Amino acid sequence: MTAPNRNVLWATALVDELVAAGVDAVVASPGSRSTPLTVAAAGHEELRVFSQLDERSAAYFALGRARRTGRVTPLICTSGTAAANYHPAVMEASEARVPLLALTADRPPELRDSGANQTADQEKLYGDAVRFYKDLPEPAANDRALRSLRTTVARAVGAAEGAEPGPVHLNVPFAKPLEPTPVPDDVPDDLPEAAEHGRDGPYVDVTPGAPEPGDDELRALAAELGDADRGLIVAGPADPPGIDSESVTALAHATGFPVLSDPLSGLRYGGHTRVAPVIGNYDAYLSGDLAGDGPEGWSDPDLVFRLGASPTSKRLRKYLAGTDAAQYQVDPAGGWREAEFAATDLVVAEPSRLCARLSRLVAGGGGDGGWRAQWEEADRVAQAIHAREEEASGDSAATDATDAAFHEGDAVRAVADALPDPATLFVSNSMPVRDLDRFVGATTANVTALGNRGVSGIDGIVSSALGAGSGTTDDLTLVVGDLALYHDSNGLLAADRCDVDVTVVAVNNDGGGIFHKLPIESFEPPFTESFKTPHGLDFEPLAALHGLAYERIDARPDALADRGDDPAERAAAVAEDVTAAVSRAHEAAGSHLVEVETDAEASHRTRERLATAVDRAVHGPESDGS
Repeated sequence: MTAPNRNVLWATALVDELVAAGVDAVVASPGSRSTPLTVAAAGHEELRVFSQLDERSAAYFALGRARRTGRVTPLICTSGTAAANYHPAVMEASEARVPLLALTADRPPELRDSGANQTADQEKLYGDAVRFYKDLPEPAANDRALRSLRTTVARAVGAAEGAEPGPVHLNVPFAKPLEPTPVPDDVPDDLPEAAEHGRDGPYVDVTPGAPEPGDDELRALAAELGDADRGLIVAGPADPPGIDSESVTALAHATGFPVLSDPLSGLRYGGHTRVAPVIGNYDAYLSGDLAGDGPEGWSDPDLVFRLGASPTSKRLRKYLAGTDAAQYQVDPAGGWREAEFAATDLVVAEPSRLCARLSRLVAGGGGDGGWRAQWEEADRVAQAIHAREEEASGDSAATDATDAAFHEGDAVRAVADALPDPATLFVSNSMPVRDLDRFVGATTANVTALGNRGVSGIDGIVSSALGAGSGTTDDLTLVVGDLALYHDSNGLLAADRCDVDVTVVAVNNDGGGIFHKLPIESFEPPFTESFKTPHGLDFEPLAALHGLAYERIDARPDALADRGDDPAERAAAVAEDVTAAVSRAHEAAGSHLVEVETDAEASHRTRERLATAVDRAVHGPESDGS
């Protein structure tokens, strides 16, 4: 007998199967009922245990690590509200297709529905959000029960990392004793070897698979692509582990289609952009009014080939919804991820393999060279105007981009300019991801840009970023808004506790700046107190609390009065300050917090001015920027 009691035997078998299935780390939060699982994980020499005090942060940390690596990092927690705190991350993992495995310890069945302390109904706690659920039986020291347990664990990991990856929930009840206390006769001496110690490798080896079209269907699709003169490849946010850039590049060459790449697609940044027609500034010059009878000289596409989730850019989504083009939505799980309901065809296939196969079959491609050049020139103009390098056409001084003051998008561009190569960049929801989308175009730098766009919440952003950093040797940078930083400020504990260095760039506009984009902005008194919700917080003490080096950059209009009279020069000077601060942080040891103070309303007005400037430069002086 190798185990002092059946709980130890059960938990050891469970953890052994996780490792056999390829798991190399778990995130555990302290608690009594989960003691057998935590002890088993801590005692396994091939497993790294990240200890997180807060279950909500723990779940987002595991989510971020899985988003970066494409592999599941299981969670271990005690019973009661601890398990409920996983729920937001479970929702994000489900919608964003990120592998997640929640191991929630529970009271034994006789204590459920009894009024016993810390007892809650944990069965199917996460509803339909999980890909696989099982309420495990109580630990038993017999051959059949252990074989069942090992099989279930293998199936759970396989489901989390399958064709439609996502969260999985195993509810694990334990009765006392929870510690490795010897219990006489609890574990028999004659257990079969395979039941007690498992097999050589996983007990059940799950071979993943992905659907793909048959040869006839594939040739028909290739013919459609080859016949289109004006086509687009649209890549939205990618599911882990991402879309192969070489496959998409090969298809772009075969068809002649430009690639409109979301910043979270994995295709906007990297060496392939030297040879592929990757378009990254489209959010600056697209709109729903552009499709159909749009500006003269700007034609509708014949065909749109869509990969990944729904794009971050609302302007792109509306543009695609306004066209009459055939739109092929590619999804490996056959899911519908196109909220405008404009797609005409659903192709159930793994996107990287599909692109590679189609690139070898497309005949007569090459497309309309003028069509491709139109997108490349529009992208060049937008990027130049955002950098204040080119003025907009037209006779209105209000559209002169060189008069545009510093804004939050400039801060995000400055951060991107300071990133080392390679780098992992995690961006918060609300404005940071939108500013990344609009103001940071395609680049050859090896940047992995990540965000939580499944349900697009601002909770758990810090923890997700640190989790992503734990799964790579890249330098890690987080761009986060002030409300998102406040919401997950305790997630910073993982920087020291889990040994993850991070450079946090907090864009602090004192409240919910994104609400300036909505009509409610013009309604007072509810706007300021109930929507923008200014908080007046100073984040320097937060940096001190968690041992982060701190630097503040005041980019509010009143603070820039002594930086010259020219708005473009002032903007460039502040951007250089941000770039320099981020560069210093990356060159120094440890973690850093760079706080950039901005004015939300002024930033939004500048975004509007630049949008008008780009629209008029790309589409002509009559364009209104809508």
